[in-house]
Amino acid sequence: MPIRALVWNEFRHERENETVRSIYPDGIHAVIAAALAETPDFQVSTATQDEPEHGLPQERLDQTDVLLWWGHKAHKEVSDTVVERVAARVHQGMGLIVLHSGHFSKIFKRLMGTPCSLRWREAGERERLWAVNRSHPVVQGVGPSIDLPNAEMYGEPFLVPEPMETVFISWFEGGEVFRSGLTYQRGAGRIFYFRPGHETYPIYHNPDIRRVLNNAVRWAYNPAPAWEDVAAAPNVPVDKAPEKIEQRGPALHRPGEEGFR
Repeated sequence: MPIRALVWNEFRHERENETVRSIYPDGIHAVIAAALAETPDFQVSTATQDEPEHGLPQERLDQTDVLLWWGHKAHKEVSDTVVERVAARVHQGMGLIVLHSGHFSKIFKRLMGTPCSLRWREAGERERLWAVNRSHPVVQGVGPSIDLPNAEMYGEPFLVPEPMETVFISWFEGGEVFRSGLTYQRGAGRIFYFRPGHETYPIYHNPDIRRVLNNAVRWAYNPAPAWEDVAAAPNVPVDKAPEKIEQRGPALHRPGEEGFR
């Protein structure tokens, strides 16, 4: 079975900014999708923000194994309904890869539960991403570090929860450092945040960055069937308890009645 990867992009800068359009004439999503298509067992498609339901109707998400999310200037325009739909699929087991300015996306903040704020500077300075754990699946096929001649600086503190693993730490020419590759799990879904990718630089054309993206999709993939009732909170009747028990004392709810949410 192929791994079904869906690349989502707001697709605004490429249509409005000549510099970005010259680097990504068909959109950042197209370049990322082409990078993923280099892996034979990936089935890759794309969606953009201005499509109906942002290109993410329920039936499409149900057929997605790993969703890659790139956004920057239009986070607030993303429908809360779609955000909750994506979050539910992550809890069920869909992988999510959040790219660059997606740290401020509604979906990332929804799943992190924190401000996700950071420091930044757009000066085209040099960045070196150090692989913290060389044995991690996400860094396979790349060296001990990745050098980018031009990048937007992101600096600590980065207000996100403590990750399961820190995969990359970036050093910038101006002296700042940043946790640029972080892994999380929410419900049955794996999440990878990967910082590089500012749209005015050709970062997604870099072979090492493309390799990391391919590795991340494979890492985030959960082959188990979707955990469809992951959000259910059933009221278990006394006579359905694993061991025989008797009702003792008063109850707020009637048998089988739904609880408060």
